[in-house]
Amino acid sequence: MSAGCSSSGCSAGGVLNDPRWRRVLWFAFAINAAMFLVEIIAGVGAESRALQADAIDFLGDAGNYAISLAVVSMALVWRARAALLKAATMLAFGIGVMIVTVWSVLAGTEPHAETMGIIGALALAANVTVAMMLYRFRSGDSNMRSVWICSRNDAIGNVAVLLAALGVFGTGSAWPDLLVAFVMAALAISGSLSVFRQARGELRNPEGAASA
Repeated sequence: MSAGCSSSGCSAGGVLNDPRWRRVLWFAFAINAAMFLVEIIAGVGAESRALQADAIDFLGDAGNYAISLAVVSMALVWRARAALLKAATMLAFGIGVMIVTVWSVLAGTEPHAETMGIIGALALAANVTVAMMLYRFRSGDSNMRSVWICSRNDAIGNVAVLLAALGVFGTGSAWPDLLVAFVMAALAISGSLSVFRQARGELRNPEGAASA
Protein backbone atom coordinates (compact mmCIF):
# COMPACT_ATOMS: atom_id res chain seq x y z
CA MET A 1 0.00 0.00 0.00
CA SER A 2 1.22 3.53 -0.70
CA ALA A 3 2.28 6.00 1.96
CA GLY A 4 -0.88 8.01 1.47
CA CYS A 5 -4.41 7.08 2.52
CA SER A 6 -7.37 6.24 0.37
CA SER A 7 -10.99 7.02 1.21
CA SER A 8 -11.49 3.48 2.49
CA GLY A 9 -8.66 3.51 4.99
CA CYS A 10 -4.90 3.69 5.28
CA SER A 11 -1.88 1.60 6.06
CA ALA A 12 -0.48 2.32 9.50
CA GLY A 13 3.04 1.76 8.22
CA GLY A 14 2.48 4.14 5.32
CA VAL A 15 1.00 6.85 7.48
CA LEU A 16 4.00 6.76 9.82
CA ASN A 17 6.14 7.95 6.90
CA ASP A 18 3.58 10.47 5.67
CA PRO A 19 4.51 14.04 6.71
CA ARG A 20 0.84 15.00 6.35
CA TRP A 21 -0.01 12.85 9.38
CA ARG A 22 2.47 14.75 11.55
CA ARG A 23 1.28 18.12 10.24
CA VAL A 24 -2.34 17.24 11.00
CA LEU A 25 -1.39 16.18 14.53
CA TRP A 26 0.49 19.45 15.16
CA PHE A 27 -2.44 21.46 13.82
CA ALA A 28 -4.92 19.49 15.92
CA PHE A 29 -2.75 19.97 19.03
CA ALA A 30 -2.56 23.75 18.55
CA ILE A 31 -6.30 24.12 17.89
CA ASN A 32 -7.27 22.02 20.91
CA ALA A 33 -4.89 23.81 23.29
CA ALA A 34 -6.20 27.21 22.18
CA MET A 35 -9.85 26.16 22.41
CA PHE A 36 -9.33 24.80 25.92
CA LEU A 37 -8.34 28.27 27.10
CA VAL A 38 -11.27 29.91 25.30
CA GLU A 39 -13.88 27.44 26.54
CA ILE A 40 -12.75 27.09 30.13
CA ILE A 41 -12.87 30.89 30.59
CA ALA A 42 -16.23 31.16 28.84
CA GLY A 43 -17.64 28.06 30.57
CA VAL A 44 -16.81 29.32 34.06
CA GLY A 45 -18.16 32.78 33.25
CA ALA A 46 -21.37 31.38 31.77
CA GLU A 47 -21.75 28.69 34.49
CA SER A 48 -22.23 26.14 31.71
CA ARG A 49 -21.33 22.57 32.60
CA ALA A 50 -21.51 21.57 28.93
CA LEU A 51 -18.94 24.24 27.98
CA GLN A 52 -16.72 23.31 30.90
CA ALA A 53 -16.96 19.64 29.94
CA ASP A 54 -16.05 20.48 26.37
CA ALA A 55 -13.12 22.61 27.57
CA ILE A 56 -11.73 19.72 29.62
CA ASP A 57 -12.20 17.51 26.59
CA PHE A 58 -10.17 19.97 24.50
CA LEU A 59 -7.39 19.81 27.10
CA GLY A 60 -7.44 16.02 27.13
CA ASP A 61 -7.37 15.91 23.34
CA ALA A 62 -4.41 18.30 23.20
CA GLY A 63 -2.55 15.89 25.49
CA ASN A 64 -3.61 12.96 23.34
CA TYR A 65 -2.32 14.61 20.17
CA ALA A 66 0.97 15.33 21.94
CA ILE A 67 1.25 11.65 22.89
CA SER A 68 0.50 10.62 19.31
CA LEU A 69 3.28 12.88 18.06
CA ALA A 70 5.69 11.39 20.60
CA VAL A 71 5.06 7.77 19.52
CA VAL A 72 4.30 8.21 15.83
CA SER A 73 7.60 6.60 14.72
CA MET A 74 7.72 3.92 17.42
CA ALA A 75 6.82 0.25 17.12
CA LEU A 76 3.17 -0.80 17.10
CA VAL A 77 3.41 -2.11 20.68
CA TRP A 78 4.37 1.35 21.95
CA ARG A 79 1.67 3.03 19.88
CA ALA A 80 -0.87 0.59 21.31
CA ARG A 81 0.34 1.38 24.85
CA ALA A 82 -0.06 5.09 24.10
CA ALA A 83 -3.58 4.37 22.88
CA LEU A 84 -4.35 2.62 26.18
CA LEU A 85 -3.19 5.74 28.03
CA LYS A 86 -5.39 7.94 25.87
CA ALA A 87 -8.34 5.61 26.34
CA ALA A 88 -7.84 5.91 30.10
CA THR A 89 -7.93 9.72 29.87
CA MET A 90 -11.13 9.56 27.81
CA LEU A 91 -12.68 7.29 30.44
CA ALA A 92 -11.57 9.58 33.27
CA PHE A 93 -13.02 12.57 31.42
CA GLY A 94 -16.38 10.85 31.03
CA ILE A 95 -16.60 9.87 34.68
CA GLY A 96 -15.43 13.31 35.82
CA VAL A 97 -18.05 15.11 33.74
CA MET A 98 -20.79 12.91 35.15
CA ILE A 99 -19.69 13.73 38.70
CA VAL A 100 -19.60 17.48 37.99
CA THR A 101 -23.00 17.32 36.32
CA VAL A 102 -24.56 15.59 39.31
CA TRP A 103 -23.07 18.30 41.54
CA SER A 104 -24.59 20.96 39.29
CA VAL A 105 -28.02 19.34 39.56
CA LEU A 106 -27.76 19.58 43.33
CA ALA A 107 -26.38 23.15 43.25
CA GLY A 108 -29.07 24.41 40.90
CA THR A 109 -26.86 26.69 38.75
CA GLU A 110 -28.27 28.27 35.56
CA PRO A 111 -26.02 28.76 32.49
CA HIS A 112 -25.96 31.74 30.09
CA ALA A 113 -27.44 30.59 26.79
CA GLU A 114 -25.94 33.39 24.68
CA THR A 115 -22.36 32.61 25.70
CA MET A 116 -22.98 28.89 25.21
CA GLY A 117 -24.19 29.52 21.66
CA ILE A 118 -21.32 31.77 20.61
CA ILE A 119 -18.52 29.65 22.09
CA GLY A 120 -20.22 26.43 21.01
CA ALA A 121 -20.30 27.63 17.39
CA LEU A 122 -16.61 28.59 17.54
CA ALA A 123 -15.69 25.21 19.01
CA LEU A 124 -17.77 23.41 16.37
CA ALA A 125 -15.94 25.21 13.56
CA ALA A 126 -12.59 24.27 15.11
CA ASN A 127 -13.49 20.62 15.61
CA VAL A 128 -15.09 20.13 12.20
CA THR A 129 -11.90 21.49 10.61
CA VAL A 130 -9.76 19.06 12.61
CA ALA A 131 -12.14 16.14 11.98
CA MET A 132 -12.06 16.73 8.22
CA MET A 133 -8.27 16.67 8.27
CA LEU A 134 -8.19 13.48 10.35
CA TYR A 135 -10.90 11.62 8.41
CA ARG A 136 -8.48 9.97 5.97
CA PHE A 137 -6.54 8.46 8.90
CA ARG A 138 -9.53 6.98 10.76
CA SER A 139 -8.84 3.33 9.83
CA GLY A 140 -5.25 2.96 11.03
CA ASP A 141 -3.98 1.38 14.25
CA SER A 142 -5.48 2.02 17.69
CA ASN A 143 -3.36 5.14 18.16
CA MET A 144 -4.71 6.69 14.95
CA ARG A 145 -8.22 5.50 15.69
CA SER A 146 -8.13 7.11 19.14
CA VAL A 147 -7.22 10.45 17.51
CA TRP A 148 -10.13 10.15 15.08
CA ILE A 149 -12.59 9.16 17.83
CA CYS A 150 -11.55 12.15 19.95
CA SER A 151 -12.11 14.51 17.03
CA ARG A 152 -15.41 12.93 16.03
CA ASN A 153 -16.75 13.03 19.58
CA ASP A 154 -15.74 16.67 19.89
CA ALA A 155 -17.69 17.69 16.79
CA ILE A 156 -20.76 15.77 17.99
CA GLY A 157 -20.38 17.34 21.42
CA ASN A 158 -20.26 20.84 19.96
CA VAL A 159 -23.48 20.30 18.03
CA ALA A 160 -25.02 19.13 21.30
CA VAL A 161 -23.75 22.27 23.09
CA LEU A 162 -25.49 24.44 20.48
CA LEU A 163 -28.71 22.48 20.95
CA ALA A 164 -28.33 22.87 24.71
CA ALA A 165 -27.93 26.64 24.29
CA LEU A 166 -31.19 26.75 22.34
CA GLY A 167 -32.84 24.62 25.00
CA VAL A 168 -31.63 26.82 27.85
CA PHE A 169 -32.70 29.96 25.97
CA GLY A 170 -36.14 28.55 25.17
CA THR A 171 -36.93 27.02 28.56
CA GLY A 172 -34.97 29.16 31.00
CA SER A 173 -33.85 25.90 32.61
CA ALA A 174 -30.39 24.38 33.14
CA TRP A 175 -31.58 20.89 32.25
CA PRO A 176 -30.63 21.01 28.52
CA ASP A 177 -27.09 22.01 29.52
CA LEU A 178 -26.85 19.21 32.07
CA LEU A 179 -28.31 16.66 29.66
CA VAL A 180 -25.71 17.53 27.03
CA ALA A 181 -22.93 17.21 29.60
CA PHE A 182 -24.16 13.68 30.33
CA VAL A 183 -24.26 12.84 26.60
CA MET A 184 -20.69 14.08 26.14
CA ALA A 185 -19.59 11.98 29.10
CA ALA A 186 -21.27 8.91 27.59
CA LEU A 187 -19.54 9.51 24.25
CA ALA A 188 -16.16 9.70 25.96
CA ILE A 189 -16.77 6.47 27.88
CA SER A 190 -18.00 4.65 24.76
CA GLY A 191 -15.03 5.86 22.70
CA SER A 192 -12.55 4.86 25.40
CA LEU A 193 -13.91 1.31 25.50
CA SER A 194 -13.59 1.03 21.71
CA VAL A 195 -9.94 2.15 21.80
CA PHE A 196 -9.22 -0.13 24.78
CA ARG A 197 -10.47 -3.16 22.86
CA GLN A 198 -8.44 -2.42 19.72
CA ALA A 199 -5.25 -1.55 21.63
CA ARG A 200 -5.43 -4.71 23.73
CA GLY A 201 -5.88 -6.75 20.56
CA GLU A 202 -2.76 -5.13 19.07
CA LEU A 203 -0.77 -5.88 22.22
CA ARG A 204 -1.86 -9.52 22.19
CA ASN A 205 -1.08 -9.98 18.50
CA PRO A 206 1.14 -7.13 17.22
CA GLU A 207 2.25 -9.05 14.10
CA GLY A 208 -1.31 -9.72 12.99
CA ALA A 209 -2.41 -6.14 13.71
CA ALA A 210 0.53 -4.67 11.81
CA SER A 211 -0.24 -6.75 8.71
CA ALA A 212 -3.98 -6.04 8.81
